[in-house]
Amino acid sequence: MAPLRIGFVPEHFSTPIYFAQTHFSLQAILIPFPSGTGHMVTSIRAGELDLAIGLTEGWVAALAPLTPNPSSSSPNYDFKIIGTYVQSPLCWAISTGSTRDDIISTTEMRGKAMGVSRIGSGSYVMGFVLADREGWLQSPSSDGSSSAAPFDVKPLQNFEKLREAVNDKTADFFMWEYFTSKRYYGAEASPYPIKKVGEIYTPWSSWKIVARDELLGGKEVEEALEKLNAGVKWFREHQEEAVQYISEELDYEEEDAREWMKTVRFAEDVRGVERGVVEETLETLKKAGVLMDAGRPLEEWVGMIKER
Repeated sequence: MAPLRIGFVPEHFSTPIYFAQTHFSLQAILIPFPSGTGHMVTSIRAGELDLAIGLTEGWVAALAPLTPNPSSSSPNYDFKIIGTYVQSPLCWAISTGSTRDDIISTTEMRGKAMGVSRIGSGSYVMGFVLADREGWLQSPSSDGSSSAAPFDVKPLQNFEKLREAVNDKTADFFMWEYFTSKRYYGAEASPYPIKKVGEIYTPWSSWKIVARDELLGGKEVEEALEKLNAGVKWFREHQEEAVQYISEELDYEEEDAREWMKTVRFAEDVRGVERGVVEETLETLKKAGVLMDAGRPLEEWVGMIKER
């Protein structure tokens, strides 16, 4: 059988995936998606991926609605969440252009142009979680019409284009993982320097693993999850090797790599997803207006449920 095609985001969180392949012969074609989870949703639905590792909110927003809306006309292969990659929450930095004096705090974001990678991506979903936190979401009108959106959403594909947009004022702000954003803080950063104006943490564990339905229960998926467990264990036990890889191959400062490693907690066993985590994510996304219907039963889109 051909190697599994595994989608991932080529940032510091991907280090255990690299270790799984380098040290434990993970039999997979690793396909980077710098534009993030929303792009992987499109690709796995089109049959271009077998497994993918991305942000919890992106997978839930794609899978939970009663009427999923694939962004392409390609075959819509069903897929499910089957594992937990990172247990700790993710810190999303809220950033704008480094010389933007018109944006100085999150209290000014309402009604502004929010840059996102794609509709349904983590950067999109977390904008509405921010709006909920700030009290900017309104209930639908009595006649059933939708209330005004808290932002003017600008899909911009990737991190570089998001940075460019807040400098040329196509967008006013965007949200991206803190340590990845930090490399571009300050006027001397290049290209497209940015500044931090706020942050928000996910209320849930941040990274999940998904697989296409037709592969669930198969030997290839089980072996891949075992190799990922081995890669995570290697990461924990070989911290200096991890720092070297992150700083030399992924272009992070060594100091930032060490600081990030103090904050991240990978799953002890990547197999399975806690029911409570998924339910909490669902409730938050419904409250934030990201999910507009009751949602499908968990059993239809979560493949390996843990009760605790």
